[in-house]
Amino acid sequence: MAETLASLTQSKHPDLLVGFNKADDAGVFRIASDQALVQTVDFFPPIVDDAYQFGQIAAANAVSDIYAMGGKPLTALNIVCFPVDKLPAQILTRVLEGAGKKLEEAGVVLLGGHSIKDTELKFGVAVTGLINPKRIFTNAGAKVGDKLFLTKALGTGIITTGIKRNAVSNDIVERVIQSMVKLNKTACDLMIKHGANAATDITGYGLLGHAYEMASASKVSIQLYPSKIPIIDGAKELAAQGILTGGAEGNREFLVGNVSFPQGFDKNLEHILFDPQTSGGLLIAMPPRKADEFSKALEKNRLYHEAIGEVVTQMNYAISIR
Repeated sequence: MAETLASLTQSKHPDLLVGFNKADDAGVFRIASDQALVQTVDFFPPIVDDAYQFGQIAAANAVSDIYAMGGKPLTALNIVCFPVDKLPAQILTRVLEGAGKKLEEAGVVLLGGHSIKDTELKFGVAVTGLINPKRIFTNAGAKVGDKLFLTKALGTGIITTGIKRNAVSNDIVERVIQSMVKLNKTACDLMIKHGANAATDITGYGLLGHAYEMASASKVSIQLYPSKIPIIDGAKELAAQGILTGGAEGNREFLVGNVSFPQGFDKNLEHILFDPQTSGGLLIAMPPRKADEFSKALEKNRLYHEAIGEVVTQMNYAISIR
């Protein structure tokens, strides 16, 4: 996709603040001196069996892009591809109910949407929010010395693949669903309050892919501490069983030459670091003088609160695992 976008001409407008050439989570267009629209869209096939939960996950995943930029989501449009000859209409009703409930929790007004017939169910949401043009959080603002925080545990790609193969216990299924339906609203509010330098949400490119985008855009390198990185219980065991994702292999190929692992590094953990996430947490670069206070605020709000790495001067590798 990066190669495809590279050949396209970026729109030019004095009020276009963030476009698709930035590899950021959402686009930003200024509409007043102190106000801008922040917009995103995402959709995908079901990754869990329950239609209501799938709708919740898809909505939380889409809204997360607005939070990652520091915006306030306002309105949404549903996007539906539905196999009318294969699935009962009640399935779609439950998907839409789940999405609607999650959008309501986020304070988002659903305006409508669009549907087409397809051979496979796909669902997602286009979200529009507001943001202060002077307070946009992009992946390009990380500074040397910043501490890196990740607000959700990793492993959703491997676990949802395990769900499709009937290889996952009910406890793990419940755990991963609770993670994916959780909004990043509180994490967004806290990073604004404490003055983060940069942020992105962890989705399809996995932790390493999105960390690379942050390092590249900020012209720095990133060191990660694997012992501090949160992992959903059960993910490493599934990786050890060979339950991996094609997306992880694509991420690995994309990052060849940009990630350094120590000799003898745990291969199962390595798979998880490349694992594509759905509705993952925010990766936040926080100035060191504010890191302790931010960590305490995350802990108080029951979000993962330990720094998982730091930003360092640009080196041979964009990402180093220590």
